[in-house]
Amino acid sequence: MISFRDKVLKIVAQIPRGQVLTYGQVAGKAGNPRAGRAVGRIMNANRSAKIPCHRVVGAKGWLGGFNSGVVKKKRLLKEEGALV
Repeated sequence: MISFRDKVLKIVAQIPRGQVLTYGQVAGKAGNPRAGRAVGRIMNANRSAKIPCHRVVGAKGWLGGFNSGVVKKKRLLKEEGALV
């Protein structure tokens, strides 16, 4: 059986450039819609450049955290056209 963590990483890896999902949306797609905080912890621990964790944001437009800093997350999202 695939772990929740592996499901989350697979989902996030498939978020297209210029789009975002919320922590809750990722959690729901991974099978546990109430595990948004767990998704945040998984994203914080991610060190793989293949997983675009900057594309996961908080509900209501909140950027959330980013292990390389929120300023970089905001810049990346702007470059991709996900933020105006």
